[in-house]
Amino acid sequence: MSTHLATLIRTVVILLVLAPFVWLTGKWSNPLALPSRTLWFLALSALATGASWVCYFRALQLGQASQVAPVDKLSVVLVAVFAYALLGERPSAREWLGIAMVAGGVLLLALQRKSLGGA
Repeated sequence: MSTHLATLIRTVVILLVLAPFVWLTGKWSNPLALPSRTLWFLALSALATGASWVCYFRALQLGQASQVAPVDKLSVVLVAVFAYALLGERPSAREWLGIAMVAGGVLLLALQRKSLGGA
Protein backbone atom coordinates (compact mmCIF):
# COMPACT_ATOMS: atom_id res chain seq x y z
CA MET A 1 0.00 0.00 0.00
CA SER A 2 1.18 3.50 -0.76
CA THR A 3 2.28 5.52 2.28
CA HIS A 4 0.26 8.43 0.93
CA LEU A 5 -2.91 6.34 0.68
CA ALA A 6 -2.33 4.99 4.19
CA THR A 7 -1.99 8.55 5.49
CA LEU A 8 -5.14 9.63 3.70
CA ILE A 9 -7.14 6.70 5.13
CA ARG A 10 -5.85 7.42 8.62
CA THR A 11 -6.77 11.09 8.29
CA VAL A 12 -10.29 10.32 7.06
CA VAL A 13 -10.88 7.91 9.95
CA ILE A 14 -9.70 10.53 12.43
CA LEU A 15 -12.00 13.12 10.85
CA LEU A 16 -14.98 10.75 10.94
CA VAL A 17 -14.40 9.95 14.62
CA LEU A 18 -13.35 13.37 15.90
CA ALA A 19 -15.88 15.62 14.12
CA PRO A 20 -18.95 14.05 15.77
CA PHE A 21 -17.12 13.93 19.10
CA VAL A 22 -16.36 17.67 18.99
CA TRP A 23 -19.93 18.45 17.90
CA LEU A 24 -21.62 16.22 20.50
CA THR A 25 -19.51 17.55 23.38
CA GLY A 26 -20.44 21.11 22.45
CA LYS A 27 -16.84 22.10 21.71
CA TRP A 28 -17.44 23.22 18.13
CA SER A 29 -16.69 26.87 17.35
CA ASN A 30 -15.81 28.72 14.20
CA PRO A 31 -12.15 27.92 13.47
CA LEU A 32 -11.81 31.14 11.49
CA ALA A 33 -12.48 33.08 14.71
CA LEU A 34 -9.17 31.83 16.13
CA PRO A 35 -6.21 34.22 16.11
CA SER A 36 -4.19 34.00 12.90
CA ARG A 37 -1.07 32.98 14.83
CA THR A 38 -2.95 30.02 16.31
CA LEU A 39 -4.18 28.99 12.86
CA TRP A 40 -0.62 29.15 11.50
CA PHE A 41 0.69 26.97 14.30
CA LEU A 42 -2.16 24.49 13.78
CA ALA A 43 -1.41 24.38 10.06
CA LEU A 44 2.31 23.85 10.68
CA SER A 45 1.50 21.15 13.22
CA ALA A 46 -0.77 19.42 10.70
CA LEU A 47 1.97 19.50 8.05
CA ALA A 48 4.50 18.08 10.50
CA THR A 49 2.07 15.35 11.55
CA GLY A 50 1.31 14.43 7.94
CA ALA A 51 5.00 14.27 7.10
CA SER A 52 5.63 12.16 10.20
CA TRP A 53 2.92 9.67 9.21
CA VAL A 54 4.24 9.38 5.65
CA CYS A 55 7.77 8.79 6.96
CA TYR A 56 6.55 6.29 9.56
CA PHE A 57 4.60 4.23 7.04
CA ARG A 58 7.52 4.33 4.61
CA ALA A 59 9.90 3.19 7.34
CA LEU A 60 7.57 0.30 8.13
CA GLN A 61 7.73 -0.71 4.46
CA LEU A 62 11.54 -0.69 4.58
CA GLY A 63 12.20 -2.08 8.04
CA GLN A 64 10.79 -4.15 10.84
CA ALA A 65 8.22 -2.69 13.20
CA SER A 66 10.44 -3.67 16.14
CA GLN A 67 13.09 -1.32 14.74
CA VAL A 68 10.87 1.48 13.48
CA ALA A 69 8.58 1.93 16.49
CA PRO A 70 11.33 2.59 19.06
CA VAL A 71 12.94 5.23 16.85
CA ASP A 72 9.51 6.85 16.49
CA LYS A 73 9.38 7.15 20.28
CA LEU A 74 12.39 9.46 20.18
CA SER A 75 9.76 12.13 19.57
CA VAL A 76 9.15 12.02 23.35
CA VAL A 77 12.76 13.05 23.90
CA LEU A 78 12.65 15.74 21.21
CA VAL A 79 9.45 17.25 22.61
CA ALA A 80 10.99 17.43 26.07
CA VAL A 81 14.16 19.09 24.77
CA PHE A 82 12.22 21.58 22.62
CA ALA A 83 9.82 22.34 25.48
CA TYR A 84 12.81 23.04 27.71
CA ALA A 85 14.65 25.16 25.14
CA LEU A 86 11.76 27.02 23.53
CA LEU A 87 8.85 27.02 25.96
CA GLY A 88 10.68 27.37 29.25
CA GLU A 89 9.30 24.13 30.67
CA ARG A 90 11.34 22.63 33.47
CA PRO A 91 10.76 18.88 33.91
CA SER A 92 11.53 17.45 37.34
CA ALA A 93 14.49 15.14 37.91
CA ARG A 94 12.07 12.19 37.85
CA GLU A 95 10.68 13.30 34.49
CA TRP A 96 14.18 13.76 33.03
CA LEU A 97 15.01 10.26 34.23
CA GLY A 98 12.00 8.89 32.32
CA ILE A 99 12.98 10.86 29.22
CA ALA A 100 16.55 9.56 29.50
CA MET A 101 15.24 6.01 29.86
CA VAL A 102 13.27 6.38 26.62
CA ALA A 103 16.39 7.66 24.85
CA GLY A 104 18.49 4.89 26.39
CA GLY A 105 16.01 2.24 25.32
CA VAL A 106 16.08 3.44 21.73
CA LEU A 107 19.89 3.49 21.75
CA LEU A 108 20.00 0.03 23.30
CA LEU A 109 17.75 -1.35 20.57
CA ALA A 110 19.73 0.42 17.85
CA LEU A 111 23.10 -0.78 19.18
CA GLN A 112 21.84 -4.32 19.73
CA ARG A 113 20.54 -4.53 16.16
CA LYS A 114 23.80 -3.18 14.80
CA SER A 115 26.04 -5.42 16.91
CA LEU A 116 24.05 -8.49 15.94
CA GLY A 117 24.52 -7.74 12.27
CA GLY A 118 21.00 -6.42 11.82
CA ALA A 119 19.36 -9.59 13.12
